[in-house]
Amino acid sequence: MGTNYYWYPSPPCKECGREYDPKHIGKSSGGWCFSLHVIPDENINDLLDWEKLWGIPRSEIKDEYGKIFSASEMLSIIKERKWGKRGSDNGNKWYLENHAEHGPNGLARSSIDGRHCIGHGEGTWDLVIGEFS
Repeated sequence: MGTNYYWYPSPPCKECGREYDPKHIGKSSGGWCFSLHVIPDENINDLLDWEKLWGIPRSEIKDEYGKIFSASEMLSIIKERKWGKRGSDNGNKWYLENHAEHGPNGLARSSIDGRHCIGHGEGTWDLVIGEFS
């Protein structure tokens, strides 16, 4: 279980309250590197591309529960992740079963497979394509 984050190009319509179609930024799951959603067809290939979007005036970042976050708060969620010591991993069995590997700061990170995880960020995030659950 985790929390999904979305970028809205502008606030809801003042007339009708309708929200504009958001873009999925990614997912934060406890104990894991942040799954940063990259969308190559839309030239969103890394964290810097997301940061450019977050800098667009009047755009908003919200989690799936509607809480609004500043760009600096979102960066903190992505870049300042850590996890306490993991329990026994049964000789890496847990990592194998979860298509994961040891990551920074006690986190697990997705294994690069070219279908879901296409790369690791410079810190505590992974580059993930496709649909999220």
